[in-house]
Amino acid sequence: MPESSSAITPDVVAAHGLSDDEYDRVLHALGREPNLVELGIFSVMWSEHCSYKSSRLHLKKLPTEAPWVICGPGENAGVIDIGEGTNGTKLAAIFKMESHNHPSYIEPYQGAATGVGGILRDVFTMGARPVANMNALRFGRPDHPKMKHLVQGVVSGIGGYGNCVGVPTVGGETNFHPSYDGNILVNAMTVGVAEQDKIFYSAATGLGNPIVYVGSRTGRDGIHGATMASAEFDENSDEKRPTVQVGDPFTEKLLIEACLELMATDAIVAIQDMGAAGLTSSSVEMASKGEAGIRLNMNAVPCREEGMTPYEMMLSESQERMLMVLKPGREGEAEAIFRKWELDFAVIGEVTDTGRMVLDWNGETVCDIPLGPLADEAPLYDRPYLAPAAYKTWANVAPLTAVPEQNDIPAQLMQMMAAPALASRRWIWEQYDSQVGADTMQKSGGDAAVVRIHGTNRALAMTTDCTPRYCFADPVVGGRQAIAEAYRNLTAVGATPLAVTNCLNFGSPQRPEIMAQIVGCLQGMGEACRALDFPIVSGNVSLYNESKATGGGSAILPTPAIGGVGVMDDADRMATIAFKDGAHKILLIGADARARPELGQSLWLEVCHGRADGMPPQVDLAAERRHGEFVRKLIAEEFVTAVHDVSDGGILVAVAEMALAGDVGAVLKMAAFEDQVDREKYRHAWSLFAENQARYLVTEPYDSHVVEKMAREAGVGCCFIGWTGGDSIVLGAEGEAGDGAVALGELRRAHEAFFKDWMEA
Repeated sequence: MPESSSAITPDVVAAHGLSDDEYDRVLHALGREPNLVELGIFSVMWSEHCSYKSSRLHLKKLPTEAPWVICGPGENAGVIDIGEGTNGTKLAAIFKMESHNHPSYIEPYQGAATGVGGILRDVFTMGARPVANMNALRFGRPDHPKMKHLVQGVVSGIGGYGNCVGVPTVGGETNFHPSYDGNILVNAMTVGVAEQDKIFYSAATGLGNPIVYVGSRTGRDGIHGATMASAEFDENSDEKRPTVQVGDPFTEKLLIEACLELMATDAIVAIQDMGAAGLTSSSVEMASKGEAGIRLNMNAVPCREEGMTPYEMMLSESQERMLMVLKPGREGEAEAIFRKWELDFAVIGEVTDTGRMVLDWNGETVCDIPLGPLADEAPLYDRPYLAPAAYKTWANVAPLTAVPEQNDIPAQLMQMMAAPALASRRWIWEQYDSQVGADTMQKSGGDAAVVRIHGTNRALAMTTDCTPRYCFADPVVGGRQAIAEAYRNLTAVGATPLAVTNCLNFGSPQRPEIMAQIVGCLQGMGEACRALDFPIVSGNVSLYNESKATGGGSAILPTPAIGGVGVMDDADRMATIAFKDGAHKILLIGADARARPELGQSLWLEVCHGRADGMPPQVDLAAERRHGEFVRKLIAEEFVTAVHDVSDGGILVAVAEMALAGDVGAVLKMAAFEDQVDREKYRHAWSLFAENQARYLVTEPYDSHVVEKMAREAGVGCCFIGWTGGDSIVLGAEGEAGDGAVALGELRRAHEAFFKDWMEA
């Protein structure tokens, strides 16, 4: 046949993304030259997207265990114990975040849609019913000629798929920076719930057990998708459009229901989503995890296009497909379920004990590969990276030697709240169905989304977060802060943070400066996870996020997106960010009169002064834990009426967000922000917009005096900074000189104008 007899030339090898050294390893593994089918299989399995060959060494350093972790990295998704459901049933949360960056830049609607579909399958493959979707999106400059099209397509794709499949999209984050001009990031996260005794894994076992293919038929869409996702963009990136998969959310919904119905029986031995690298990765991973072999009859694979070859079948990334190992004799029962749901079903092979992948087609063996070199023995690189001092020199971040003088603070607040970095994302989240399923308790706009655990009064909280500008300036500190902020977000709604998933987005690992970002961010993440008892249970690595087309190999900012999940035992005590009616005191938890306002890498510097100077704020992990535990206690005992963590934009932006959420104004006592040591050198703006970490704003009824007393007893800094009321944010109490005021109506118009004006232009 042509595929098995085609000449394997150096150009063919290079086109498959293999280096000369890697091809030599292929020759050694086989003891002969591969045919085209075998070369294609090695190519996708050894891609960065599938093998993590540049990051595995460092990922192993992350903490992945805790008493509540049921399954950490290595399966389709992470699994944690979330306690009891109805009738004493033990429940688990199953969740993961994954990237679909390159496909979304090439074809934004389908790239984003199939990213949602893929992450949903990772979760329900393990027996969970998906209960929530989230996302973390990064785009380039709004005035870039392609960016409006990309934003519209990605948001439509996420909404179109999630809304149709019937899983609520409850939150996420969207940011803009020029580094994403030629390589946007689309990271999708799904959380599901399963009974602990009905969790399914992917290890294929049982000599002779049938291997079945279910779902949609295989087409030619998505061929070489994993390889494309492991390479940087160039001026010919649009030619890769055929490598982008096409999704069908209605088929996905049928697939969810059919799989869960079959999972209610005991017919399944193992199950795996056909994600990146499609039939290749799913079959290799199942067989290698089970320390078995696999034999497939390619003539039995359901195809939707005429004349498809084994090469195309194995490398296609057509969507809505699963691979299963069944118990012998259960094929008919399984087929009846999938036919009922109008899905394809075919027995395409069997489990063997050979430790090899063997593919037959038209009576010939067209592939015979040992599984070890494809999976556990795939290339592993310890790539060189810059030492911290050398990285600092390379990054060349200007020191923050002269902080801008204080000027019109109300005007600066308006400028910041109107800027793309902080403007309302209402235009985005109103396109997502956040209420389907009727369990959503808190959606986009707060610190974390909250979804009730169905049939109970308990809830899951979830968030996505990362501050890439911090990670660029100091990767270790940036990695710490990404975890710490996710921890704060969950804490701020009253949830106990339990575990993390992540999507590690970086440039080319072959550049020592980028490798330094990877190593540094992972170091900081690991330190924070250990200090906060917040282990990492699943994730994804996306490298080569660069574009030669945007100016000579420009990489994205290092973006280790964090997805955090926590649990609350009494959903009725959930906290929100909105100021409430009535008179309430505003208190800053984590206040420290001795601390300098940390303005390095702050949004205030960037938005109001066009500068990206200084080092990011330091992260005191002991303080993060102490303050977080204290705030959760305040929420659980119902001493506070609103809670919000202080992050981008500092205290004044946090106050503005709380005021807009509740449509209630505030008066800030400016004396609370004066430096008690050196008033002459201090500026209100520095303190109001500083991004010092481990801080929260809380409110309590004005006649209550509980929080400050509890804070003193707990050794937690707490400062009274003002009170709620009125229809403006007033900077200065009666008797103070003050710094002016901002009317909420004007602030809201400015806050909501960016997306509306941009999209309607």
